[in-house]
Amino acid sequence: MLKLKPNCENCDRDLPPECVDARICTFECTFCVSCVEGELNGQCPNCGGNFERRPIRPAAALVNYPASTERVLKKA
Repeated sequence: MLKLKPNCENCDRDLPPECVDARICTFECTFCVSCVEGELNGQCPNCGGNFERRPIRPAAALVNYPASTERVLKKA
């Protein structure tokens, strides 16, 4: 199950579970679309992989499977 991290690891922008601007790599490194398309140039600085849009977990599922509240920040 995806953690749904709450922020961009680069700029610390909030990325709530319903956010369509969240991007993740295969290791669930999480970034906002602005950082991915800008300074990261589509490549994860942690693992070198590419990014995909993070899926939206339906609100009803968040009740039993909440998003992570642990913020990660690793400025590229």
